[in-house]
Amino acid sequence: MATIKNVLVLCRENACRSQMAEAILNHDLGDQVRAVSAGLQPQSRISQGALDALADAGLPTIGLSPKALEQFRGQSFDLVVTVCDIAKELCPVFPRPTPRMHIPYPDPRGEPLAGFIRVRDEIRESLIPIVRTALEL
Repeated sequence: MATIKNVLVLCRENACRSQMAEAILNHDLGDQVRAVSAGLQPQSRISQGALDALADAGLPTIGLSPKALEQFRGQSFDLVVTVCDIAKELCPVFPRPTPRMHIPYPDPRGEPLAGFIRVRDEIRESLIPIVRTALEL
């Protein structure tokens, strides 16, 4: 039986891009990956546009919530993915050497649903193959 790989998706607010990435990774690679997302300065709730974009693609949103990075201190990850430039610059050091990748996605905040869907699709199209390659899945 293959070992499930742990992936942390990190963003500044953990309200949109990182949440969509968490949901997509867990849905599309759920038999190989356990993804969680966190924020350096998490918001109090997920962007409604992000939730609507996920629902539009039939992706589950149950259990998604903004989480602070501190919640995961001491946990081991096989890969850390930053999805915004601020998270890349402020990404902390983890207890053991952890591979990191920076894949920036545009912030659709303030855009209509179509903007969130465009970012969702970009995340799905690019992040899945990149994570598969990085983790040798």
